[in-house]
Amino acid sequence: MSSAPHRFTLLQRLLHWLMAACILAMLFIGVGMVSTITPKYLPLILVHKTLGVALLVLVVIRLGVRLYYGAPPLPADLPGTIKLGAKLSHQALYGLMIVMPLLGLGMLWAAGYPVVLYGGIEIPALLPQSDRLHTLLWDAHFYLGFAFFGLVLLHLAAALFHALIRRDGVFETISPLPLRDEAASSD
Repeated sequence: MSSAPHRFTLLQRLLHWLMAACILAMLFIGVGMVSTITPKYLPLILVHKTLGVALLVLVVIRLGVRLYYGAPPLPADLPGTIKLGAKLSHQALYGLMIVMPLLGLGMLWAAGYPVVLYGGIEIPALLPQSDRLHTLLWDAHFYLGFAFFGLVLLHLAAALFHALIRRDGVFETISPLPLRDEAASSD
């Protein structure tokens, strides 16, 4: 597009907040899965797998929408280091949103487990069974999960910084609430 938007589109905002809720659920379900051996483990794994695949589909859609519509520019007075941090952290978030579900699927395939989602949908194995590969993928999924959680916390801190301290309009570009101008024009 030729001109930069002043706010993310409604579709971009909906995808952002839907995925944010799902990612937080995934992180907590993941913690619950690795900390229990009770009968709750199997339903947790089913939800985790299904949400993971759904998130993979959503992030692909979200990337396509982002490439098509672009993103609002950051404030001109924002220091270059913060702009660079924002760019790199967003790239890392998108990277982890893609890599984490792929690692999870690969880990299950390498363990020889069928990937069956809600509704009985089965995803055929794309990797051979391998204990060594399973261990490598499990470790990567486990430790990158902590990195992902840390990055989500950093993202949340940055959002709060822009919303409550700088009050520079950055948070409003992705806010699920209508802007004051939009709310006033609907009266």
